[in-house]
Amino acid sequence: MPTLLIVHHTPSPFMQAMFEAVVSGATDPEIQGVRVVRRAALALSPTDVLEADGYLLGTPANLGYMSGALKHAFDVVYYPCLDSTRGRPFGLYLHGNEGTEGAEKGVTAITTGLGWVKAAEYVVVSGKPAKNDLEACWELGATVAAQLME
Repeated sequence: MPTLLIVHHTPSPFMQAMFEAVVSGATDPEIQGVRVVRRAALALSPTDVLEADGYLLGTPANLGYMSGALKHAFDVVYYPCLDSTRGRPFGLYLHGNEGTEGAEKGVTAITTGLGWVKAAEYVVVSGKPAKNDLEACWELGATVAAQLME
């Protein structure tokens, strides 16, 4: 059974709402045959990444960059996973109050280095997530999970 790994740093109510919407989309009953694993960024191991077939990444933009937690997760898994995870799909949801471009650029650079394939447009939210923002998060989760269906 294919596995979708959701790697997240969820330190705020806004990030929690986005995370829940992503999980809801990824676990929709119409998506069958995909196991969804959730892992906090600071608890991520290379084994988690190697055992997954696709990834959803969630982070706040802190000081214009991805959270230190997600950066740490990439630091831990990058070289152990470099040659074994190429071509796998990923998606990103990101929350910032201003200046999210650096976070987007950082995640894009690292995932490009890993050889991962962007499976859907990034969901970038500024301020309090509106209904359409949460719907976009749901769609992101559903889209990446559906791509893994057998």
